[in-house]
Amino acid sequence: MIAADDAFLTGLPVFRHFEDVADPALYRALPSGWGLAIADIVDSTAAIGAGRYKAVNMAGAAVISGISNSLGRHDLPFVFGGDGAAVAVPADGLPLAGRTLSNVQRWVKDDLDLAMRVALVPIEDIRANGFDVRVARFQASEDVSYAMFSGGGNSWAEARMKQGQYSLPAAGTGERPDLTGLSCRWNPIPASHGKVVSIIAVPGPARDMPAFRQLVVDLVDLAAQDARDGHPVPEDGPKLGFVKEGLGLEARAGAAYRDGWGQKRRSLRILGESLLVNLLDLTGLSLGRFNATRYRRSVASNTDFRKFDDGLKMTVDIDAERLEEIRARLEQGRLSGTCYFGLHEQDAALMTCIVPSPLSRDHMHFVDGADGGYAAAASRLKQQMQAAPLP
Repeated sequence: MIAADDAFLTGLPVFRHFEDVADPALYRALPSGWGLAIADIVDSTAAIGAGRYKAVNMAGAAVISGISNSLGRHDLPFVFGGDGAAVAVPADGLPLAGRTLSNVQRWVKDDLDLAMRVALVPIEDIRANGFDVRVARFQASEDVSYAMFSGGGNSWAEARMKQGQYSLPAAGTGERPDLTGLSCRWNPIPASHGKVVSIIAVPGPARDMPAFRQLVVDLVDLAAQDARDGHPVPEDGPKLGFVKEGLGLEARAGAAYRDGWGQKRRSLRILGESLLVNLLDLTGLSLGRFNATRYRRSVASNTDFRKFDDGLKMTVDIDAERLEEIRARLEQGRLSGTCYFGLHEQDAALMTCIVPSPLSRDHMHFVDGADGGYAAAASRLKQQMQAAPLP
């Protein structure tokens, strides 16, 4: 990566108060020559309807894991969308990122039995069509910050991908991405206040951005009135479990080859690690520098339960009163033309993770609703946008 690209990444504004997320002054435009590596699951609604929430989330996180590993960088701006992801890639990394996307697509088909769209979109094409990709970073914890995106470029690129543009050649049979660190060991996290609610709000037909920014502030403030800003993961972290699907998914992601013995060996290793971590957690003992109780607490602080990707996305744990206040504020925004929105309620949250090493402190955790989440909210958003816009 050239020095100018490094300077862009290290110079990105970092903010700590999430209510500032819609402030345009915080964002910086991607340098010329960069591109967006994007992907999503075809008909994720049907897959989720069949109960394949973990597989859908695992596929989306695999895009981030695969590109980060192939380029040897974990500081690239990315956003996890539940059933897909987008990663901003510098010019010199685009060829390798494209091959990685094709390999992820093949792995998702072969090992998860899901169809994935993938595309690589140049920033110049995005700008030529009147949009941009602008990035800031939100400091989720002392150890992890997540990229936020504005400018409309991500949404434009995703729409072009769904039309079949910027698609990539299919990878050969047996090609696999490097998904080291991709993990799916946590049990679903039940709501503690009432419901886990996945919300997407994007600018409406009025294109009144000051009004939309105020809407975002209001929604964040409403969610924050419940404990810990509506954070769906307990402060002490989620509980480790032995969910068969999650164990199998992680084994397939980490196995070097797509063969039965490789996956069985990987499954046994994951099971052994999980048993050990549970034992350490129960006893309060440490193993070298690893302390299970401290690790679980850091999992809670390192999650991405709120984000901005050309609009607000958040999965929060809130009570019935707060939910109705949020719903009313969203509906007010829709009626005024300030926003379109999608909202989906469920009883639990689901977490997928990228853990380069249990001893590293920069492990990342992606939160979605456990019964449809962002994909279901996006489906409702699409229905609303397809209806005749209000005058």
